[in-house]
Amino acid sequence: MTRDNEETRQHETTFSRREFLKGVGVGGGALVLFGQFGIHSAAWALSGEPALKMVVVDYNKCTGCRTCETACSSRNNPASVAGKELPGLGNPYFANIKVHNFNPDVDVPNVCAMCADTPCAKACPVEPDEKTGRRAFYRDDASHTMRNDTSRCIGCGSCAKACASQRTGVIRPNPETGKPERMCTLCGGDPQCVKRCPFGALSYVEVRRDRKFYGLGPEKIAAELARNWYGTAGFGGVK
Repeated sequence: MTRDNEETRQHETTFSRREFLKGVGVGGGALVLFGQFGIHSAAWALSGEPALKMVVVDYNKCTGCRTCETACSSRNNPASVAGKELPGLGNPYFANIKVHNFNPDVDVPNVCAMCADTPCAKACPVEPDEKTGRRAFYRDDASHTMRNDTSRCIGCGSCAKACASQRTGVIRPNPETGKPERMCTLCGGDPQCVKRCPFGALSYVEVRRDRKFYGLGPEKIAAELARNWYGTAGFGGVK
C-alpha cells in the first residue's frame, strides 16, 4: 500500500446520513452543517434514502488507457439495430468520464463527485416546478444522479460554471444548444467504467467528503500528483 493510500485510509470518515443527523441534532451545529452542505443535502439526509455513492480513482493504478471512456460511452449511448438496442460503438467523445493527460506523465480520470449539496442544481435559474419542486437541473430521486430536463433548460450554462468553479468541472454544455451533458448516470448502479477498468483503478463507493482529492478538478489533482511523483510543483500542460 502506498503512503498516500495509507494516509487516506487512516483519515477518511464516512459521509453518511447518520453522521449528518448527529451533527444537525446538536443545537447551533445545524447552522454550520447547513452552511457547509446546503439545504438540499439537509433534505437528502432527512429523506431516508440510501447513502450517496460515486466512482473514485486510485491514481497509482491508472495508466490513462481510456478504457473507462469507451465502456461509459458504449453503455450510455446505445445503438439501435433492427429495432434492438445494442451497446454503442464506445466513442470516447460521448463518455461521461473523461481522462485528462498531463506532462509530466499524470493521468486523471474526471467524473461527477455526486455532491450532497449539489452546487450545479442550486445554480440553475429556472424556477422550481410546482409539483416536483425541481429546477431544470436536478438530482434524480431514484438514481441520485444529476439530470437535466431538456424541455425546461434554457441552456445558460450556469450548472457547468458552478461545477467548474466549485467542484470537478465534469459538466459540459452542448456546443450548439448550451444544455448540459456528460453527467454520470452510474449505469443504473453498475458503473461500466468500474467493471471494465483493466487495472482496478476505479471503485464504486460511498461518498466521503474528506476523501483525498474529493471534489477537485483534474488540474489541481495533477499538480499534487506531479509534486508527489516527480518533485515538481507544476506541469507542462495537457498532452
